[in-house]
Amino acid sequence: MKWWMDIVKNLTMLTQFSFTLVTPLLMCLGICWLLCAKANLGGWIYIPGFFFGMGGSGMVAWKLYVSVIGKQKKEETKKHISFNRHE
Repeated sequence: MKWWMDIVKNLTMLTQFSFTLVTPLLMCLGICWLLCAKANLGGWIYIPGFFFGMGGSGMVAWKLYVSVIGKQKKEETKKHISFNRHE
């Protein structure tokens, strides 16, 4: 049963990671679309919007990676048997 929970946990992390990559990019491109439609700006606005979206995606992905690595290190230290922790 433990392997099933590990599979579900990894699948959840994968879907969260994919959403964190796509969401900032789509939000920036949506703002660019609104600027083109409402403010009559040219299509050039999509270029900086794309790069800002990719930067946001990278930053959110990095934060998620750091948090997952931190959780894994905490789990490893819990497994270590020290002088005061006997099993």
